[in-house]
Amino acid sequence: MTTVQKFDDQQILSNVMTIISKHAQNRSALKNVSLETNILRDLQVNSAKFVDIVLDMEDAFSFQINDDDADKISTVGDAVHLVKKMLH
Repeated sequence: MTTVQKFDDQQILSNVMTIISKHAQNRSALKNVSLETNILRDLQVNSAKFVDIVLDMEDAFSFQINDDDADKISTVGDAVHLVKKMLH
């Protein structure tokens, strides 16, 4: 029997932020992150590290993110929204 882990909104945000913060170059920007924070521009995540974020999200939440969905992620809120959509 396979158990599917349930995540509430706060756990999703916390897990997404943990993943993103590992790859952010602008460490000081992490102190003021909001759902509108742009991952590439504000947190200075380069494209290679962005791929790592997507892979880490797949591992953390046990689902696959297709390229079209990954291309739609630009803000922290986009990442959280995608995870919520994929889990429901």
